[in-house]
Amino acid sequence: MPISEIPLCIWRKRGQNFVFRGQRIRYWVAGQGEPLVLIHGFPTASWDWHYLWQPLARSYQVIACDMLGFGDSAKPQEHDYSLLEQADLQQALLEHLGIAEPVHLFAHDYGDSVAQELLARHYEERIDVATCVFLNGGLFPETHRPVLTQKLLLSPLGWMFGRAFSRQGLAKSFQQIFGPQTRPSETVLDDFWSLVQSNNGPRILHKLMAYIPERRALRERWVSAMQRDEVPLRLIDGAQDPISGAHMVERYRQLIAQPDTVLLPGIGHYPQIEAPLLVLKHYLAFRDNVQSPPRRAVGS
Repeated sequence: MPISEIPLCIWRKRGQNFVFRGQRIRYWVAGQGEPLVLIHGFPTASWDWHYLWQPLARSYQVIACDMLGFGDSAKPQEHDYSLLEQADLQQALLEHLGIAEPVHLFAHDYGDSVAQELLARHYEERIDVATCVFLNGGLFPETHRPVLTQKLLLSPLGWMFGRAFSRQGLAKSFQQIFGPQTRPSETVLDDFWSLVQSNNGPRILHKLMAYIPERRALRERWVSAMQRDEVPLRLIDGAQDPISGAHMVERYRQLIAQPDTVLLPGIGHYPQIEAPLLVLKHYLAFRDNVQSPPRRAVGS
């Protein structure tokens, strides 16, 4: 199946708006079929999924939004950002679109935590989740290894560091977390920075970092939900990622019964950007075989 890039300028033109708790949220919908919600990571936006967008839309109704504080959505400065609120946002978008049927989740990084919360709500009968696939993210606080930029943003001087954050800083961080052979081009870095910078984004970067202590506080709730083993799960992970790579997959295999994991050698923190064909292959295989036990670890 061919993979084609959607330039950021085209992606932005295809977006729509809805209002969530008084704030403008940018979202995208394409295709028909079972609803598939794509949930992006920190500090970027839904454009992270642009390589997979059209291939997935051939089989599913794909849905994505720039979460509050990200991309081209509102970034209010006097706001306490929360993963729980971002889960509320995903449900509000589904309600806005009139979707009441079971949904499939495909999440990355910060979005993994949002998906974990939605999975916990599934067991509380607050949403119906059919399947969930995770890409690299901090599923377990004990294995999350934040980079220096994240540590600085989380510090008492985070507000100052955030305001001084630049494209150069973003490029330096991304050079560390992408695979050695799959690092982003200067053009792609320009696009990532455009999304971070939109709506005065650097001024609230430190506020978004509240997700790290929030993950610790909600760990038991989220890990317990994953351990229920009633909703089919898969983890597709870039092994080279220093934040949540092979070491996180090992922890996943220790804690999750019959773990379904795919480890991508040489790939870093953004598999959907670095190796979109592999990610697509393993996602579609998961969906094709989701009713066929047993689930097991596979290679790339």
